[in-house]
Amino acid sequence: MTLRIHALFHTDYEDLSFIKQWANNHNYQMSYTRSYNNDVLPAHDSFDWLIVMGGPMSVHDEEKHPWLINEKRLIKQSIANGKTVVGICLGAQLIAHCLGATVQPANVKEIGWLPIQLTAEGQSHPLLQDLPKQAFSVFHWHGDGFDCPTGATAIATSEAWANQGFIYQTPLHKTLGTWIMGWQCHFEVTEESIVKMVANGHDAIQSGLSNYPKTVQSAAEIIESGNQYIQDNNARLAAMLNRIAKDS
Repeated sequence: MTLRIHALFHTDYEDLSFIKQWANNHNYQMSYTRSYNNDVLPAHDSFDWLIVMGGPMSVHDEEKHPWLINEKRLIKQSIANGKTVVGICLGAQLIAHCLGATVQPANVKEIGWLPIQLTAEGQSHPLLQDLPKQAFSVFHWHGDGFDCPTGATAIATSEAWANQGFIYQTPLHKTLGTWIMGWQCHFEVTEESIVKMVANGHDAIQSGLSNYPKTVQSAAEIIESGNQYIQDNNARLAAMLNRIAKDS
């Protein structure tokens, strides 16, 4: 079966990055909604997977970004209909919010290449068997975080944030072999996308370096360190997505 994957974008400098390459390698059908341009959202029966990407806004910014209202409705419809739903950073926060979990700012921001550690449940989870059991560095860019949704499995943590990811299945998802997965961090970034994010996030980096020097890195350090981590993290993401696709 050829998967139909739809992605939601929240800014012009964060797109699918490596995920697009992965999908093209498998000849999956791709479609997109640029929510920040008020694009019309698709019907939930027009895709098999929904991928919700990152962005600088909060899940609570409906007054400033009214398109969040309909986007949340689509996420809830997708979950209710047993679709595979994958969220990255803001996307994970939106999914957690739609599942009833609290999403709020924390006392620290993470920007740069910082380690996460799979929980015991994460280490044993079938979707994550290709990820290291020991701590490994991934790319972060967030100031908000989520509680683990009720009934979901908390799969990763970091020194600064208790919840770095979750996996969830409703009874319908279990029947269909589909999954809901959210990651606070960015496995998908490439050299090109890192440069775009850094260029558009200069002020956030400078502010973060002043206020959170232990968890925020300079633009130069972010770009230079990417050479060390990007390939491995792209491979880890591909492995997770392949396991989800195999079940679908």
